[in-house]
This record gives sequence, C-alpha cells and structure tokens, in this order.
Amino acid sequence: MWDTVSNWFLEHGITIIIILVASYVIYRVVKAILNRFVTRYVRLRGKGRHSKLWFENRSKTLSAIIASTLGIILFVVALFMILSDLGVDIGPLLAGAGVIGIAVGFGAQSLIKDLLGGILILLEDQYNKGDVVKIANIAGLVEEVNLRRTVLRDLEGIVHHVPNGQITTVSNYTRDWARVKLDVPVGYGEDMDHVFTVINRVGKELAEDEYFSKLIKTPPQVLRVQNFGDSGIDIRILGNVKPMMQWEVTGELRKRLKKAFDDEGIEIPWPHVKLYFGESQKGNTIICKACSHPNLTGSKFCSNCGDKL
Repeated sequence: MWDTVSNWFLEHGITIIIILVASYVIYRVVKAILNRFVTRYVRLRGKGRHSKLWFENRSKTLSAIIASTLGIILFVVALFMILSDLGVDIGPLLAGAGVIGIAVGFGAQSLIKDLLGGILILLEDQYNKGDVVKIANIAGLVEEVNLRRTVLRDLEGIVHHVPNGQITTVSNYTRDWARVKLDVPVGYGEDMDHVFTVINRVGKELAEDEYFSKLIKTPPQVLRVQNFGDSGIDIRILGNVKPMMQWEVTGELRKRLKKAFDDEGIEIPWPHVKLYFGESQKGNTIICKACSHPNLTGSKFCSNCGDKL
C-alpha cells in the first residue's frame, strides 16, 4: 500500500502541490502589483478633478473587486489543471458547465441583473467603498461593494445588504466636496442687517479656527432670507467643506451661533400662540378682582373662579 501511495504522490501529488503553490504565489504577486497599478491608474484618471478621499476609496474598491475576480479565475484554472493531471477528461466538464450556466442564466435572472448593475456602478463610478450614500431609500456608509451587492452601515450601526439590481437612484453625500446647509430662525423684531453681520462673522471665525480651517473650503455665510415662518424668519447659510465633514462643521456652527446670538441679544424664536378676544372687545373686558381673570363685557360672574363681578 505504501508503494502505491508513494507512486501516486510521485506521479500526481508533487504536480498538484506545484500547481497549488504556483497559483497562490501568482495570486499574491499579481495582487501586489495590481494595487500599485490601480492606484496609479486612478490618480492619473482623476488628477485635478477629485478629492483625496475619492482617490483612496476608488483605489480600494477597484483593487478589491479585481483581486476577488482574479482569485476565482485562478482557482478554476488550477482546479481544471489538477483534474487533467489526474486523468479526468475536462472536455465534458466544460461542456456541462456551459449547459449549467445557460440553465442558471434562465433561472436566476435577478442574479444576472445584480451583476450587470454592479458592473455599471463600477464603470460609471457612482460610489466607492468608504462613501456615504443613499440607495434603495437607505442612507449609510458603504462598507463593501462588489458585483452582486452593496453593504451599508447606517447611523444606528445597522448593516444593510442591498442587491445591486435593486438600485435605481444613488445619492452620494461625499463625492469630492460637501456642503453645510443650515436654516437659522430669528425673531421678527430683529434687525436683519445686524443678524447677517453676526452670522457671517461667526462663519468667518469658524473657518479661521486652527482645527476647522483644515475642514472648510469656503466659510459658511448667509445666502438669503429663506422663509417667513409661524414664529420667526428663517435665514439660510451655505458653506463648502471637505467630504464627510459637513456634519461635524454644521454641529459646531450651530453651537457658535447660539452663543453669538445670546451675546448679541438676538432672539431665537420658539412656537407660541397669542390669544385675543377680538378687536371690537379690546379694552372692554371686565377684570375679576378675585383672580384677575378677564371676562367678556356683560358677564355677572367670573368664568374662571365664579366670583361675582
């Protein structure tokens, strides 16, 4: 028996080990070269048109997908080489694989749709790993993207797996640059010119801050009076920042505006209701001496405490 095993190992075993080791080495070498090649290609293609974050995310996404595809191809090639070395006729296997592929194509149309959708996402550069996007009505950080699915993690930490075939609209929040958009309400009695001056000053000071100056491209400034609300006037503020930084900058801007408004005595309104008895009755109400409650003219008893007027 030992002679049989030894003969088999010398005849086939060494060849199989060589095939497996060679496949693994080729995969590792090509993957290392591929990472540098993809990084260089992405930088040349997007030079002067995209942000640093885009370069990093795009390189990681393309490298991961190409490497996984390459690994599958090498595995299949190595498998057929091993089977051929063992004397298995791979011709019928290839023909059978073609028939099975056609059957799977008819029976798994959604899978084909997902793969085609993934190819279009990559070719059109709709988003990459590390972007914050909204797809299939789900917003979150792209943790993984391949030819079949996209994996998102939302703000609550929930992981969503979205088949690429279900993606019809993509909203990318972090492509190249982002924007601070904030509507700030002030009271109707405030001087708008003074309010604009204070807001622009706060935005400029924020952009000159040692930490936030690295995140802000253009200082947040007043755009216009946006709306006359029920209890205040809404003022729209806009400013451009680096991708992924819009939420942090907006939070700091809110905090600084609140402090500046308090210092300047600018009112930040809240919903409230004023009650009137009507213009014709103004000044003609009867005040209850017991509880100071106003009553309609002609009343003999207080509607609040019941005391005689």
